[in-house]
Amino acid sequence: MLSTGLPQGAVPRLERPGPLRDRVYEALLELITTRALQPGQHLVESELAGHLGVSRQPVREALQRLNTEGWVDLRPAQGAFVHEPTEEEADQLLTVRTLLEAEAARLAAANANAASIKALEALCEEGEKAVAADDVDGAVAMNARFHAKIMELAGNAVLAELAAQVDRRVRWYYTPVARQRGQQSWIEHRDLIAAVAARDEQRATQLMREHTEHTRRSYHERPRP
Repeated sequence: MLSTGLPQGAVPRLERPGPLRDRVYEALLELITTRALQPGQHLVESELAGHLGVSRQPVREALQRLNTEGWVDLRPAQGAFVHEPTEEEADQLLTVRTLLEAEAARLAAANANAASIKALEALCEEGEKAVAADDVDGAVAMNARFHAKIMELAGNAVLAELAAQVDRRVRWYYTPVARQRGQQSWIEHRDLIAAVAARDEQRATQLMREHTEHTRRSYHERPRP
């Protein structure tokens, strides 16, 4: 276990090329999103720099950017801490997600074709395998890919842009309930695929609304550390 509490193997490789500060920002954001860095955890610049193999300056710049975006709290005389979201923050974001994704499901059903259904089924199969293997990180990643595919099939660039703005936070909130949602989440995905395949816009909208509402409720009912 690393001194900052990062699991072995959790630290992502910094891909090249690109400005170092941007790559450090992406690496830290990924660690926060996947909860390798837990809400409330103290972020020590020197330790993070050592784990990432960089100097403290790009880490400091990344933490300042993450603070501006609400992922990190900079406290005077104390340092940086991973933001601890309130229940209200989570509720507001997950409610907005429901609105965006319900409309995406409707449009996906309107645009459905054989290739899109096959792609959704393949993603669903991979997600089910992750759940069966108790691979929480894999299940979270596949869940994000499944919903991203629905958004892609919707074919609305503005809707996709808005969804992208909340995608990272949706993953952040979904991670602690992924095991709790488990197989049921993928059963709901299968039902949604059937509605999209049938080009039933009304049912696809309803199912997605119910699906995202289940996740929102699960988040509020999750076991606390």
